[in-house]
Amino acid sequence: MTSKAALFALLAIWGVGACIQAPAFAEDATSSEVKTDQSPLKRSFTNRVWVQADSSDLPGVMKIFLSDGTLVQDSCWETHRLSKWSMIGEADLTWNEDGMDISASIVSVSSNALHLQVQVGKERIDEHFTSAAVPFLCPDMPKA
Repeated sequence: MTSKAALFALLAIWGVGACIQAPAFAEDATSSEVKTDQSPLKRSFTNRVWVQADSSDLPGVMKIFLSDGTLVQDSCWETHRLSKWSMIGEADLTWNEDGMDISASIVSVSSNALHLQVQVGKERIDEHFTSAAVPFLCPDMPKA
């Protein structure tokens, strides 16, 4: 009988609680900002895990461009990094690493491939990524 009473009390609270104004979550305040800045190109490569395809000697380089402006960078041998990123043109973006602004251009993007040209000093470097396979496990790295 006690469990039925508890269940009834919970149902009663939920029914009454539906009329009470709940406090807003932080993500609710920014959801309209995120939606207004979602160009088709930006939607096509954000919120996905990209693994670098042309990095044979050091596997597992990953970039995740979150739609909230956070860039997650990780690899199988380094500690992850969180940075702010933003679009600065139709297909151009920028982020900051260790106080240095990095700019890149999206050459092409599809459901399973991302091609970036990253400006490093005076040189532009092509980086090719594929969408990450799940599950993914970093290979054992030799200890020095």
